[in-house]
Amino acid sequence: MQDRDLTKTYSRSQFVEKLRRLADAIESEQPFAIQVAGERLHIPASAAFNIEHERSGGQQELEFQVLWSSEEA
Repeated sequence: MQDRDLTKTYSRSQFVEKLRRLADAIESEQPFAIQVAGERLHIPASAAFNIEHERSGGQQELEFQVLWSSEEA
């Protein structure tokens, strides 16, 4: 599997819909599938979650991260 690092921008309504589906999957302890820039990702129910905050040069960034190994998916 090739390395990949990209950012995809979504409209507010698309972002909300994706977050809702993710939250529902997390709450029900179910796997989650999402397509990002043409690649379908399968996130296992055992994935780990964290929140990252960065501040630099007058800008701030908040990232909600979902982490899993390729072997789990």
